[in-house]
Amino acid sequence: MTDSAAWMKTDGHVAIVHLNRPAARNALDPRMLVELADCWIRVRDDADIRVAVVTGTGGAFCSGADLGRLIPLVSGGRPPEDEWDRRVLADRDILGTALLRTFDVVKPVIAAINGHAIAGGMELVQGTDLRIASSAARFGVQEVKWAIFPGGGSTVRLPRQLPFARAMELLLTGDLIDAGTALDYGFLNGVVAPEEVLPAALDLARRIAANGPIAVQAIRASARACLGRPESEAMEMESRFAAPVFRTEDAREGPRAFMEKRAPVFRGR
Repeated sequence: MTDSAAWMKTDGHVAIVHLNRPAARNALDPRMLVELADCWIRVRDDADIRVAVVTGTGGAFCSGADLGRLIPLVSGGRPPEDEWDRRVLADRDILGTALLRTFDVVKPVIAAINGHAIAGGMELVQGTDLRIASSAARFGVQEVKWAIFPGGGSTVRLPRQLPFARAMELLLTGDLIDAGTALDYGFLNGVVAPEEVLPAALDLARRIAANGPIAVQAIRASARACLGRPESEAMEMESRFAAPVFRTEDAREGPRAFMEKRAPVFRGR
């Protein structure tokens, strides 16, 4: 355990990123943004990490921006007071990196949503690839209730990830939905008992990490890049992602292991 606002540990090829301000329901303050952004950069740059899981400490996943610390800082309502404040003001990309809005970690990211994911917390979930949620979790983008804009990607991502009318209802009312409703909308991969959230997410992560990492990353990149494009254009793009995979050492190891009736040993090359 650490007193950091966001911290990371590794378990084999899986990185586990923790949001760690439980007393503030894991609200995003400047320190958390900086430390979370640093975690994502480590996930991207560490070749031994194949999958990441992000979860919250305590009873919430993330309640969004800290309205007393972060919003006044970026709006000019208070001056910078420490190194975290100064770094946020010096690098406006930190918010986009922390929320996976403008930063691609390259590897799959799984949200283990242990509690409410609201506003910026909901936007962080939108930046992930797979999602396991507690049956007690609730979801929503409530910025409109406070006359501010959900600028962490919600007006772009929610209409792509949900049916359009459902997305607009969430965006314009600011209302919350429960985990069962989010599952029905197709926003989640599964809903489990609160104590099963992280184990279920880690099980999913390990199943993915056991596959060829180059293939996993290429498949993820192709699916994201081709989303919404005309079919003929998307097919051409897919071919460009696929071709290099077939030239890898792992692509030779996989079929060989299958024929030899043994578990493959993938080296990411």
